[in-house]
Amino acid sequence: MAKGMREIKRSIKSKQNMKQITKAMEMVSAAKLKRAQNAALASRPYADKLREVVFSIAGGSGSVKHPMLQTREVKRTAYLVITSDRGLAGGLNTNLLRKLLITIREKHSSQDQYSVFVIGRKGRDFLRRRNIPIAQEVTGMTDSPTFADVKPIAAAAVQGFENGTYDELVLVYNEFRNAITQIPTLQKLLPLDASELGGAGGAKADYEYEPSAEEVLQVLLPKYAETLVFSALLDNKASEHGARMTAMGNATKNASKMIQQLTLTYNRARQAAITQEIAEIVGGANAQQ
Repeated sequence: MAKGMREIKRSIKSKQNMKQITKAMEMVSAAKLKRAQNAALASRPYADKLREVVFSIAGGSGSVKHPMLQTREVKRTAYLVITSDRGLAGGLNTNLLRKLLITIREKHSSQDQYSVFVIGRKGRDFLRRRNIPIAQEVTGMTDSPTFADVKPIAAAAVQGFENGTYDELVLVYNEFRNAITQIPTLQKLLPLDASELGGAGGAKADYEYEPSAEEVLQVLLPKYAETLVFSALLDNKASEHGARMTAMGNATKNASKMIQQLTLTYNRARQAAITQEIAEIVGGANAQQ
């Protein structure tokens, strides 16, 4: 009985230590989530203004042509996958990568029909284990990423569509709704739909371009696509911190429940041991009479 009680006590101590760790991780993720949300919100005015300018060119003149606006037969698809570098975030990465895998199996009969660009160690390792070809990868992304961190891989994916290597570019990331809800999303990034660039109807500014609208569009469209990738990265970062905060919160609650159950078991075992000792003492005293 004494040995069993020592084991229960050690288990309680272990759970208490784990609870302290998960609680600390929950608080850290909550602080990082706030910063990630602020970063995502701060990037939107630039993306919105860029969308407005691009729409004024692409949607305002039927004579303006660009490869990124032209739909062609899809023979080869590129996926730009954004995941986290670290785990302990519940099913955040697993749900996203499972959805990607299902899509690949449904749409493609061979590996020649697709290629993958991946951001994040979790996505890279998942794809490598399944022998899925990776065109380019970026790992070690900080908790406060900059546009320069994502530009090389975003530019490579966009350039691949422009030069005809890929006929479609799909962005794969977790859309952030709130700390509890993150939506695994597959969004067609290229070709851009000119009818969607401006969003809802309304008054539009009248721009004059120098040297020409076509040359300005040539510069802005790739930058706009890269900006969408960066916005998705910020969204995914917020999703990561939200999912980790929720997962660590649940782990803390579960640890508390386990500690309560083990403490109850320990107290019952201790009471049983005391009762047994009293019974032995009483039995010994009666035997001497």
